[in-house]
Amino acid sequence: MTINKKIYIQKQFEDSEEWSFVLEIANDLFDYLSIPEVIQKINAVNIPGRSSIEIQDVLLKKVKEIGFKDESENLFKNSPNKRLRPDFYLPFKNTGIIIEVERGKTNINNMDFLDFWKCHICDVAHYLFLIVPNELVQNDTTGSRSYPYKTVNSHMSSFFEEKNYTNVRGLVVFGY
Repeated sequence: MTINKKIYIQKQFEDSEEWSFVLEIANDLFDYLSIPEVIQKINAVNIPGRSSIEIQDVLLKKVKEIGFKDESENLFKNSPNKRLRPDFYLPFKNTGIIIEVERGKTNINNMDFLDFWKCHICDVAHYLFLIVPNELVQNDTTGSRSYPYKTVNSHMSSFFEEKNYTNVRGLVVFGY
């Protein structure tokens, strides 16, 4: 398995100090995901019947080491959806990074759009890391396959055309 990474950034933030920080974190996470032992752990749980929580568990030690908090509460206190929580959150300066880890429902339930929307309405985060499967087998018996990483990038790219900018200043999509 190859770990993939696709980066999106609004033009006005390309040379910003905050984007440099976000890229440093993204590269650190990418390096971790690319370790053969980590890939092996992810492969072991990226199978039909398993949950994104099991992928999160593989990441938990590393993201906590970086400074992320899991299931942060009160990030959406100014939203009608106060109970929303990201998988992981890292505050810095006047913003932050949300990490959302998906598996089986990435595209079937449009979780990529939900995750993007959550970051868009969050007052304290303007950067999003989406961690999704490169290839997904939903069912052992049918062997049907989908390609969430490719689909997510197709969905998200238009948000980083100037005419479509949102509150999400930057996005990194990781494929596992």
